[in-house]
This record gives sequence, structure tokens and C-alpha cells, in this order.
Amino acid sequence: GIKGFDFVREIEGGIEIGALATIRSIETSPLIKQRFPLLGEAAGKIGSVQVRNRATIGGNLCNAAPSAETAPSLICLQAEAEVIESSGIRRVPLEEFFVGPGQHVFKGSGLMRRIIVPFTPKNCGGVYFKHSPRKAMDLAVVGVGCVLTLDAEKKRCLNSRIVLGAVAPIPLRARKAEAVVNGREITEKEIEDAGVVASQEANPITDVRGSAEYRREMVMIFVKRGIREALNLIRSQR
Repeated sequence: GIKGFDFVREIEGGIEIGALATIRSIETSPLIKQRFPLLGEAAGKIGSVQVRNRATIGGNLCNAAPSAETAPSLICLQAEAEVIESSGIRRVPLEEFFVGPGQHVFKGSGLMRRIIVPFTPKNCGGVYFKHSPRKAMDLAVVGVGCVLTLDAEKKRCLNSRIVLGAVAPIPLRARKAEAVVNGREITEKEIEDAGVVASQEANPITDVRGSAEYRREMVMIFVKRGIREALNLIRSQR
């Protein structure tokens, strides 16, 4: 039955989250807290507890709002969506799932079945920040997810994924900002540069929640903070 799609469980090489898993179950899942804390954080920033008890991960993603709270962190974690269509079942990297505001890759009719999130490598850590006028219940004016993987010495950045929410028609990977830190020892200069570059990559609109200029400024601040905090997280790991 439909109830069968509300799981959060470990599979080989990662976890799977049923499309009907509630946001609250993701927020409180011990497995997610242990393996993907930034996803739990992002889930906890959606609406109120009442909303999170009713809202599902599939609903949050299939609504395809540019401000969808779970999208940046899942894209940072290289998650895939498994979708059922008349032609069969296929997997789509979540990064390719969104095609415009309120639009996703389903051609005509389709169902999201589950999300697959691969386990992160060693020396990997990430954070998700949301900025909204009020602490809860508001849509994000800006959301930023940042995941870094460092080398064995925890010095050089092997890989980064920086994803911006609510500042473009779809959740946006800030690839130019990633390029600033990839392959380098991240100093204060790289952090500053990455923030500036990410704010230039953002393509925000002005709406009732914030002006485009304000959103760009928040992207710069959050990307810098995200890189710093991800570095601190990784370096504090045993």
C-alpha cells in the first residue's frame, strides 16, 4: 500500500528515503542524524512541527519551488530520485530533477518513489543555512547548502558542492564558487573569493520576501560561513 513508502532506512552504500516519509521523520531519524546531519538540519527548518508531521519529502521536492528546503542539501549529497513513469522506473540525479519554478522532469505523468543518498566519503562534512525574516514558518529568502571533502591530512579540498536555494529558478549549483576551492588548501582568501563568485552566480528575483541585491548579499555571507563551518566540522571529526 501507499503506507509502504514512508521509510528511512540503510541500503548498501547509502540510505533510501521513501517519497512519503514525513519531513519530521527525516528530521528525527537517528540514521540521518549520524550520517547526514545537514539533511536533518534542513528538514528541521521547514514550517512548524505540525507541518513537518504532515509534509513529505516527495511533496517538498515535487512541488519544485525554488525555495524547497530539502533540495540544496540533497543535491550537495549527490542524491538521486527514483521515479516511476509509464515507460518504467528510472533514476534521476536530484540536480537534474528541477527544470523551472514548479517544474520537474516528469514527462506528463510520473511518481516519485524514493530518494537514494550515497554515504559520504571520509573527511567530508557539510552545513545548510536558511535565511528568512521570521525564525519559522517562512519560506527561505536564501538557502545555502555546502559540503566539502578534504584529503587525508584535512588540508586540501578534494571536492566541494555548494547549492543555492531561492535565488534562481531552480536550486542552483554554484560551480564557479566550487572551482575556487577545489584542489586547494582553503585559506581566508579562497573563502572570500568563493562568497563573491557565488553571489555573482546567483540569479535572484525581487519579491515580497527580499530584493535581488539583498539575496546576493546573503548568498555571499552564507557561502563564506558554510565553507568555514564545513571545514571546522571535518577538522573536528576523529
